[in-house]
Parts: sequence; C-alpha cells; structure tokens
Amino acid sequence: MLRFPWWKILIIFLPCIWGVYNVVPHFFYSQVEKYNDIQAQIALGQLPENETLISDTPTWSHWAPSRIVNLGLDLRGGAHVLVEVSLEEVYSERLSSYWPDIRNSLRTIRKSVGSIKQVSGGINELLIEIGAQEGLLEAIDLVAKEARSIGAGGLEVSSKGDNVIKVSLGENERKKIDNQTMEQSLEIIRRRVDEAGTREPTIQRQGERRILIQVPGLGSAEELLRLIGKTARLTFHSVKNNKVSCNKKVNLETIILPSSEDRALCLSLQKKSVVSGSELTNAQPSFDQNNRPAVSFQFNPVGGRKFGEYTKENIGNPFAIVLDSEVISAPIIQSHIPGGAGIITGSFTVDESNRLAILLRAGALPASIRVLEQRTVGPELGADSIKSGKIAAIIAGSLILLFMALTYGLFGLFANIGLIINIALIFSIMATMSATLTLPGIAGIVLTIGMAVDANVLIFERIKEELQVNKSIFRAIELGYEKALTSIIDANVTTFIAAIILFTLGSGPIRGFSVTLGIGIITSVFTAVFLTRLIVSLYIGFARPKELEV
Repeated sequence: MLRFPWWKILIIFLPCIWGVYNVVPHFFYSQVEKYNDIQAQIALGQLPENETLISDTPTWSHWAPSRIVNLGLDLRGGAHVLVEVSLEEVYSERLSSYWPDIRNSLRTIRKSVGSIKQVSGGINELLIEIGAQEGLLEAIDLVAKEARSIGAGGLEVSSKGDNVIKVSLGENERKKIDNQTMEQSLEIIRRRVDEAGTREPTIQRQGERRILIQVPGLGSAEELLRLIGKTARLTFHSVKNNKVSCNKKVNLETIILPSSEDRALCLSLQKKSVVSGSELTNAQPSFDQNNRPAVSFQFNPVGGRKFGEYTKENIGNPFAIVLDSEVISAPIIQSHIPGGAGIITGSFTVDESNRLAILLRAGALPASIRVLEQRTVGPELGADSIKSGKIAAIIAGSLILLFMALTYGLFGLFANIGLIINIALIFSIMATMSATLTLPGIAGIVLTIGMAVDANVLIFERIKEELQVNKSIFRAIELGYEKALTSIIDANVTTFIAAIILFTLGSGPIRGFSVTLGIGIITSVFTAVFLTRLIVSLYIGFARPKELEV
C-alpha cells in the first residue's frame, strides 16, 4: 500500500525525530561529558547546585538531551584487571564460627569425653581433640546433632584418629558458600569502584572464582589494585603484649601481628575481636588533633554498644586496630567512648586516608584476591582507536552513500536518508540503554552500515523487475516491497539470532560487537521497510512521476 493514513505517518516519523534529536549530544561529546560529571557531583552533594564553572569549561544547556554513549576501555584508556578469589579462606572462617557452639555442646558430656580442645587442621576441617577415646562415638553423634540444631546441615562429622573429631563442609554447602562469596565480592568491588567516582566500569564474574574489572578513564592498573586489592577487613582487638617476637609460638586463642609503623615490632592480641568493621555504618577521611590525616568512623547500635562497654572497662589499656592482619594503630584508651564513634590514626597520607575511608564504607571482601592479569590501556591508544574508527566509518559510509546515489538515482538518495537516520537511531538507543561503545562495537556499526542498504537493494531490484514486465509505477512499487519482505526478514532474523548467541555466550569485546549489531539490525529493518517506503509514497503522491529513476 502506498497510501499512509496520518497516524501511520506519525508513528514512523516520531522515532526518527527522536533519534535525530538524541544523537545531537554526540557531536559535542567532551562538552556533554563534563556537564554530566558536574550534574553527578551535584546529585551526590559534592558540589552546590549554584557552583560556577571554570571560565574556559564549556557548558551544556539543561533543557537539551545529555545522554551519550559511554566509551569502553579500548577507546578511552583505563585499567584492566583479572583477579581470582581465594574461596578456601571462607571455609575455615565458617567452620571456626561453629566452634563455640560445638564446644559448649561437648561440655555437657564432659564425663564421657574428658578434655576438649581445638587443634590445627586443614583448609576444610575443624579438628576437635577429646581426652577420652571411649567417648568418641557419643561425641560424634552429639556434634552432628548440634550442627543440625544451629542450622549447619551441610556439615559432615567423622573421626580422624582415635580421639579426634573432624568437622568439614559438605560439597553442596561448599558450592553454596562459593556462590555467596562470589556475589558478595562482586558487590563490594562494585561499591569500591563506584565510591571512587569512576565512569561505567565493567565488573563481571568469569568462571567459578574469577572476576574481571575494567575501569575506563583510570590512570593505571596499579591504581585500581590499590582500590580493590585490599581485603579491608577491619577488627578491634584487646592487646596482651605490645612487644613480642614475631616468631613466638601462640595458642589458638592468641594471634601475633606486625605493626604497620614498624614491621620488626609485633603485638600479641586476643584472637577474638571486640568489634569488627562489618558493624561500621560510616567512615570519612578527617584529621586528628595534630592535623594529621586520619579516618573517622561510626558503628551501628550493636557495635557502638560493644565498643562503648569495652572502652569503659579498659581505660588505660592499649586497643589494637587491625586492618588486613596488620596493626595500623594501637592507641591507649584514655576515657569511656560512648556512642560508637571514633578515629583511626596512623602514618597516612591524605590519599591513603581517602582510600581507606572508601574501603571501609564499601565493606570488607569476604576473602582475599589474587591478581592473574593486569594491564593499562593508555588514553593515547584509545584516542588512536577512536580516530581509526571514525575514519573507517566515514570511508565506509561515504562509499555506500555514493554507490547508492549513482546506482539507484533518486531512490538511492531516499535509501541514504534512511541510512543516516538508521545510524542516528543506533547511537540514540545505545545512549538510552547506557550501553558502552567499544572498538568491536564500532566494527559492528560499520558492518551495520553495509547491511543497512541490503534491504533497499532487494526492494529496488524487485521494483525494476516489475517495471520490466510493464507493471504500472504504483503496482511495481507495491509488489517490490511485498515480494522483497520475506527475503529481508529471513536475512535479518538469522543475523539477529547470531547476535543474541554472541551476546549470551561471549564476553567483553564480543558482547560490544553483538549489541551494536543487534540494535543495527532492528533499526535497519525499520528504516528500510517503513521509513523509505513512506518517503517513496510521499514522493509518488506529490510528484506524480510518469517514469521511475531506479
């Protein structure tokens, strides 16, 4: 049909107008990007709303569209890090958390088992030594019953030797812990990166225990590792002795940790912490009474109560602040500290206090991470990639526009209008989706430019065939669009399925390519089947040509 009612014309033209309107910010990319950064800072309360910009900084009108496609790591430069999470560390911590309940339960049959003590074991085992061998079976039954009562049904209880009970995590329980640990690690890394004010990072799980972090715009991989590499496990311990040998043997109730100020100096601490960083609600960089960089903190009500009670009962005693198995400060408690607020002092620089505050606010990683791969993509390389991508897109687009105009005349110009609007729609949709454009993504756009004219070529060739058998102009155009539609749908649906598979199974650059390819296929079909048909219809209706220049 070549006659379009007004509502169909409106439905076709509105997305095109929207695409052209929203693609405008991309012609002023750096200007809009600065405007968006300032707006983000205002939203976070880091800048007042009436903040005046530096005179040489271009501004962007608040009423104009400001969504732009984010540039990926290979275009902007930045940091790429692949890390592996040490999941086994969580097994030991989880088993250790069950020890107090198991010990209390065994004490109820003290006459049968004799002495009870925890002994050193492997990664996935809690070993309990009892004094009386004859009470071993009774103790195993009691421990298994206690495990079920405290909700630890995934524990396996067995004997290891004549008088040792072995408690370990079952396979299903380990898988459950692994998934929880990875999800928690992903969330904490994401929080840390977001707190640092970075733009559109890529943080995703790879395999069972690996995490890929890509942060565009960051100076180096080392800077990213300083932000995410620390476990940032903060604990507060009572001090038994502040000057001991670092090689001194200790029991299971005591730990020996080095001081961050003097690695040769070690402190003997109570293993069980008084309060931990998981009970923090806020941490901010600040300065101590001597105007040295420090970090102020605030506990939640539970942590605040424990902190207040301990300081009240231990005035005059040292109190160790431990970060990642290192004593960063061991101040003397001068007075009762109610309310759960305090300050962490140490040999910090301003940057280090800022970074520590970010780590504490984001929370501690549930396990340490090991760096498998790290690299820094320089901004110069990113700029070269953008330049090469622009040149490729301009050359490809120009040749296609020229080819269509020379081959199909006026109808080729109609196809070129559809192609230009098609590209505008791709960028506008990607900006609305907050999608990230990568170098393979540019390749997808260049490929889309070539594919975008395929549908028009099929349609125009069908129209020419109909004209050659003496069909009227109106009938030839109608039959050209109708008969070419099946081929267009078949070709694009199969390619779209391939794009979905690439997105589902691929990662990183492959996904970037599949996103632009998939969006390009949808917009290409829309512009070829609907937009150019409408333009041809309007031309035929107003010009009433006696011959077609196809």
